[in-house]
Amino acid sequence: MLGRLFCAAFAASAFLCVGAAIAADPQMPQGGGAVLQWTPQQQAWGYRNFEKVGQAKVIARGKHVHPLPVAAHQIDPVFTAGGKTYDTASYMAAFRASGILVLKDGKIVLERYGLGRGPHDRWTSFSVAKSVTSTLIGAAIKDGKIKSLDDPVTLYIPELKGSAYEGVTVRQLITMTSGVKWNEDYTDPNSDVAKVGLSVLEPGVNPVVSYMRRLPREAQPGTKFVYKTGETDLAGILVSNAVGEPMAQYLSEKIWKPYGMEQDGVWVEDIAGHERGGCCISMTLRDYGRLGQFIMDGGKAGGHDVVPTGWIADATSPHVKEPPYGYFWWLIPGGYEAEGIFGQTVSIFPKDHIVVVINSAWPGAWVESIDAVRMKYLDAIRAAAK
Repeated sequence: MLGRLFCAAFAASAFLCVGAAIAADPQMPQGGGAVLQWTPQQQAWGYRNFEKVGQAKVIARGKHVHPLPVAAHQIDPVFTAGGKTYDTASYMAAFRASGILVLKDGKIVLERYGLGRGPHDRWTSFSVAKSVTSTLIGAAIKDGKIKSLDDPVTLYIPELKGSAYEGVTVRQLITMTSGVKWNEDYTDPNSDVAKVGLSVLEPGVNPVVSYMRRLPREAQPGTKFVYKTGETDLAGILVSNAVGEPMAQYLSEKIWKPYGMEQDGVWVEDIAGHERGGCCISMTLRDYGRLGQFIMDGGKAGGHDVVPTGWIADATSPHVKEPPYGYFWWLIPGGYEAEGIFGQTVSIFPKDHIVVVINSAWPGAWVESIDAVRMKYLDAIRAAAK
């Protein structure tokens, strides 16, 4: 989908500020924006080590680990796509997958690693983080910190008063239907996504907020979908303002500790030291699986509801019809998924009780031909795991 291609631009804006850290490591290329041009070797190292590339906050794990038992019956689907036949090994080799995990009824039926990664190595999420951010908005509603999705965004980010975001609701923000004009062309150095948040425009104001409040309106709120990376960062700032603590801390308290993630996660920050609501949480393959299982099971952790009753169903419903999009979730046949550039996906099929995690280092940010094969692979996984 066109909107998915736009995800690529986020990496450019997220990493233009960390050139010095990249240059310090001989395995990394010069220039922070070069993340989009990393060689395959640089991808394999860098995606495992994002906390060494830029500043990040720790998402602390708790004392217990949510078990993921290995099922007695393991699967290795064989499928055909584009005239070629693949099994898991050949799929991983062809499309540079660093990890594939399939859970059926909460049990592991397939787990593989590649590109030098092992079970204890984290891997960056890229835009999979967007779906986490929308889930934290649900948690903040459950906690009474956000009163309603129909609240104006300016109630939680008052610096946006008087801008094109005046009258935009939280719901419109997390469905990318604000009506605010935005250019997500990552090939254009003058596009919004190439410039947002990279300099302090107003002392004391988050640079993303400073940039976003200068944008004009092009449509009435709620009438037009445009993929806007900047708005996912605004959503993250909204969460932090509402709950009064960093997003990494809130994520630790709401999900990481009570659900039982096995390792600390890390969340990349912007130049102001705020976690990016739209990018770059690093976690292990199994913790990606636990995140998907948490969502599929309705958002419960530690015996408590983290989000309001019905939130997951609402968040994964088509609030936008074309492309089918929920609250920072993409809808796919039979389910829904969180997606990130270069082949990061967490796919959830509720009726099948299946979670599929794929981490990759694709040669391009979003390659439709590779994604078409991935969708065939998902079909084969669902058939084999039933």
